[in-house]
Amino acid sequence: MKRRTFVRNTGILSTGLLSGLAQANSLMTYKDVVIGHNSHQYKIDLQWGALNANFYPVNDCHEMVQDSQGRILLLTNHTKNNIIVYDRSGKLLEVWGTDYPGAHGLTLHVENGEDVLYISDNNRHEVIKTTITGQVIQVFPYPKETGKYKNKESYIPTETAIAPNGDVYIADGYGEQYIMHYNAAGELLNVFGGRGTEAHHFDNAHGICLDTRDATNPTLLITARQQNKLKRFTLDGKYIEAIDLPGAYICRPVLHKKDIYLATIWSGDGSEGTGFISILNEENKLISAPGGSTPVYEDGQLNPMYQTLKVFHHPHDVCVDDDENLYVAQWNSGKTYPIKLYRV
Repeated sequence: MKRRTFVRNTGILSTGLLSGLAQANSLMTYKDVVIGHNSHQYKIDLQWGALNANFYPVNDCHEMVQDSQGRILLLTNHTKNNIIVYDRSGKLLEVWGTDYPGAHGLTLHVENGEDVLYISDNNRHEVIKTTITGQVIQVFPYPKETGKYKNKESYIPTETAIAPNGDVYIADGYGEQYIMHYNAAGELLNVFGGRGTEAHHFDNAHGICLDTRDATNPTLLITARQQNKLKRFTLDGKYIEAIDLPGAYICRPVLHKKDIYLATIWSGDGSEGTGFISILNEENKLISAPGGSTPVYEDGQLNPMYQTLKVFHHPHDVCVDDDENLYVAQWNSGKTYPIKLYRV
């Protein structure tokens, strides 16, 4: 790590998500708007986390996590500051990271009482494990030993999930669509999935998480984004079922208590500038879609979803805090900072 910058009294200017009149109009438009459905409804804060882009720039805001101190960590692929650390009010605390040009996936795991991070880097074609302050602990390189890849460039990891025993699952969401399963020492244990049309295959295995809602039988939830599905597998890679979310191009699943939260990067036909948030209950039914159409099931099937209010522009990840407020990072949104949704 080349540097770690602490924030002091720098007189940071909040530039907002937009500028001038456009910003004022946007803030007024959404000032008292409540979005979402049923038990999960929210007020919108477009100014949360907005910084002076001359000093703390972002490109794509890919993912966000909350650490054990309650701080919110944002991952961006701008190499001036790959990690931006906020408090929950949106105040900047520190920045670090200059070595991750393809920073895409960010997973936090508590290991021996300490927070560690797993950064999936598209450009480096590897996953890097670091301390919470950015010191590199371990690197998971391109898995040549699998025989599934013709070269390093064909492996483009997008996300990780970490089991309680330290096993690491890596989703190759932009490459050949395989899921790599390692032990904590970095030894490859299994490979499953891959590109294809059968139930156990993927088209854009973009995100992965460990589903621990059944404590006696944890499973893996893996995104098949272009198929509008969330697929469930056993920990040893056997396909179990698919959850259909027609019209929702979902990113990684985020588990909070009994619910699953998914940033939905495109909606409806996958058109430019769309997206909303998808929230599933413990029965894996869509119960709320902030920014999207009302979830309606007919004969057990969800009606196709689409954006109804243009709050979001390609949301890429959701972080849920202890008060069940949401922080939304966005991809290809004009280098905007995250949006916060306050639970009402």
